[in-house]
Amino acid sequence: MRIPLVSALTAVALTFPAPALAAGSALAGRVAPATVCAIGDKRLDELSGMVAAGGGYVVVNDGVDQASHRKIFFLDSRCRVTRAVSYPSRPRDTEDLARAADGTLWIGDIGDNGSSRTTVALWKLAPGARSPILYRLTYPDGPHDAEALLAAPDGTPVIVTKNAGAAGLYTPASPLSRRNATPLTRAGAVDLPPSTTSNPFSFLGRAYITGAASSPDGRHVALRTYADAFEFDVPGNDVVKALTSTTPRRIPLPDEPQGESLTYSADGRSLLTVSESSGEQAGARPVILRYPLPGRPAAPSAAAPSPDASPSPDASLPRATAVSAPEQPPFNYIAVVAGAAGLLGVALAAVLALRSRVRKR
Repeated sequence: MRIPLVSALTAVALTFPAPALAAGSALAGRVAPATVCAIGDKRLDELSGMVAAGGGYVVVNDGVDQASHRKIFFLDSRCRVTRAVSYPSRPRDTEDLARAADGTLWIGDIGDNGSSRTTVALWKLAPGARSPILYRLTYPDGPHDAEALLAAPDGTPVIVTKNAGAAGLYTPASPLSRRNATPLTRAGAVDLPPSTTSNPFSFLGRAYITGAASSPDGRHVALRTYADAFEFDVPGNDVVKALTSTTPRRIPLPDEPQGESLTYSADGRSLLTVSESSGEQAGARPVILRYPLPGRPAAPSAAAPSPDASPSPDASLPRATAVSAPEQPPFNYIAVVAGAAGLLGVALAAVLALRSRVRKR
């Protein structure tokens, strides 16, 4: 999760939440999160992706050196590991998980801190499969670092890049191939509203998208930063349109140690998070937190099957339609400059502090 110095300083001007700026539409009736369970398995110490599945959870670590950590871990409702699925070859940097309506798991091997990868990858684990299948992808406009992955209602994966300002949305331009790298197309861009939510990385923590989630019924998607989650309604099953043309609701996730993972609960009535680390205390265990969504009806009982169900046949992904990013609303530049000027002197210190706290290869 290393943030380049130039991008970090640019984020001051783009995202610093001056008092005169609206902080986005916060969800009414917000309450403090509840602790679901603590993860005690020592292999799960750099969690970067999570989905709720059946009565438990599926999680993956960030890029790690230990082979024992590079697996897809299945947890029960009490956060105990029930099984672990190995990759047939070494992944580079697994950053997020997405779950399709049929129970298929997509693992986003999409991290690229140095912007040096010629390809990124998606691993597909069908329900009941013993090993994931690797698909390589190429960006149309050069390398990007990304930590967020969505599965559209039709099963199409959507990669959301991690950069200051508007984040790119990329989808496969053709059906995925196991033999050749599949080109991605830039389908649009999403620019999150400003925020004032407290987090360990100050304004920088509010600037970068670190995770994503789709609701079980496909009617909502959410993106998160180190500080907040932003939930979008999905009209007509069009995730890209939702992200590029609708106004999200903001759900504050204050002061999580290093919040990257985000998922909806199996009933769709809460958002669940888990941090890559659990703070400065030695031996602290990652904790899954539940943020309720007041007034949200439960998802239909005919939920998608568990990943442990019998395998389903491979289906070709539809070709994505490019969507242009909408014009952004006018910015109050005077307020931004006035607010940023007061903290610009501490920007460099904040960047260095962030670099020292974030454990990333």
